[in-house]
Amino acid sequence: MPWTPLHAKIHRTIRSRQLFRRDQRLLVAVSGGQDSLCLIRLLLDLQPKWGWDLAIAHCDHRWRSDSQANANYVENLAKSWGTSFYLQIANTPLNSEAAGRDWRYQALSAIAVENHYDYVVTGHTASDRAETLLYNLIRGTGADGLQALSWQRELTKSIVLVRPLLEVTRSQTGLFCQESDLPIWEDCTNKDLKYARNRIREHIIPYLQENFNPQVETALAQTAELLQAEVEYLEQIADELKQEVIYLPNDRCVGINRRRLKESPIAIQRRVIRQVLQQILNIAPSFEHIEKLVALITAPNRSQTDPFPGGVKGTVEGEWIYLE
Repeated sequence: MPWTPLHAKIHRTIRSRQLFRRDQRLLVAVSGGQDSLCLIRLLLDLQPKWGWDLAIAHCDHRWRSDSQANANYVENLAKSWGTSFYLQIANTPLNSEAAGRDWRYQALSAIAVENHYDYVVTGHTASDRAETLLYNLIRGTGADGLQALSWQRELTKSIVLVRPLLEVTRSQTGLFCQESDLPIWEDCTNKDLKYARNRIREHIIPYLQENFNPQVETALAQTAELLQAEVEYLEQIADELKQEVIYLPNDRCVGINRRRLKESPIAIQRRVIRQVLQQILNIAPSFEHIEKLVALITAPNRSQTDPFPGGVKGTVEGEWIYLE
């Protein structure tokens, strides 16, 4: 395979962002679609420069009649490239995007741990990042949801998930596969409009490209990149403040110093309160949950909230908000 501008781009990205080091073991998730084929081919071509030990993993969700043929196709690709292959098959068919995603990451983590791989690598692109930003924006989210799909995140204490293609669009991976004669396995569910992400991909993105900005995918992906750095900074500041304002009188109660919290900007107040609620609720706190506690920062003494999920209440006592 000749060295292309995309090879050079990914080589620079891996080095500048320190995504991997030399001689590490990488487990690459390959569905057979254009993004994952582009990814594994690029990594195989870069392998001599980095000394990686590469393997391919495929997850069969059992939600398509051709899923076993799809798995066989990826296994044959791995054999033709002389690459180790691992297959994980769902015990029961997974029929929702969220369930499929959760199971897939659990399966990839298990393969990586059992076989001593350092990283799980996926083919998420700038197009996926743009679609995720729009999807979360439409559902309602803050900056944290808009910056989803980061370059790296921990799957387990020993396994890191890495996405090296976040500055590459889906049209670029398709062109690379075409020029490299990589036969793409077409997943019919990618066109199924019952899935919200597919409607964004098939309808909203093309509309925005035609009527607003031909480079909208890149523009939205860059917005997510900017937000990611800002979210990391704000979370760090909020975590440091949380250590100062939290008081634990007993194992059933959390106190928040509202006088100290009031000195901070509202953005930090919300983040501190969200971090506290994440620790004590058994669900992710909603905007309404957070705002109920924010209101207590300036509320009269003895003010209280209605119960949160699980029965927890917030009550004002002097300069403290108590959750118990």
